[in-house]
This record gives sequence, structure tokens and C-alpha cells, in this order.
Amino acid sequence: MFTKNSFLKSLTFAFQGIKHCVISEPHIRFELTAGALAILIGWYCKISPLEWLCLLLTITIVLVAEMINTALENVCDLITSEYNPLINVVKNVAAGAVLIAALNAVIIGAVIFLKYLVK
Repeated sequence: MFTKNSFLKSLTFAFQGIKHCVISEPHIRFELTAGALAILIGWYCKISPLEWLCLLLTITIVLVAEMINTALENVCDLITSEYNPLINVVKNVAAGAVLIAALNAVIIGAVIFLKYLVK
């Protein structure tokens, strides 16, 4: 059964995972900085509520993809430190997912912000 204490423990573990990523992963720090910059630009440009939803969802997708990539890399490194072609595929696919999310974020950012910044 799900109790208040188990929920709080789960929440604590989740925040520990976020903290670990922020401390140990330079990519996520870059992505957090880029996301914060996008939020500031959105505030400056007074983007619409729908644009805010798109922007925040896009930032979230990039961060989630990076965290999943980090988790998969750590599991793979735990399994073996030697080269393994299947582990190489797992790591490359996870990194590719982050790249797709990041490229999507750039495109969405351009669609949202260019009309405000060109004025």
C-alpha cells in the first residue's frame, strides 16, 4: 500500500537523482542554463500562454532525455568497463535521443522567438 511515508521517501530519492545529475553531469547544467535563458527571453518577449506551454514542455523533454541517458550510461558502466558492442548501441541510442530532443528544442525556440526578436 502507498503511504505518506513511502511517497515522501520516493520524493526524496527523486530529488537525490536530480541533484546527482546537476552536480555530476555538465550537459544537464548546460541544458538547465539554456532552459533558464529561454525562460528569460520568453518573459522579455511576453510570449503567449500556449507558447509558454510549448517552451516549458520542450525544456522538460530535453532534461528528462538527458537524465534517462545518464541513468542508462551508469547502468551500462556498472555492467562492464570493457568495450561491448551492445552496450555501445545502448549508449549511442540514448545519446541520440538527447540530440533529437535538443534539436527539437532549438527548432521550437526559433519558431517561438524569431517573430518577437525580428521586430
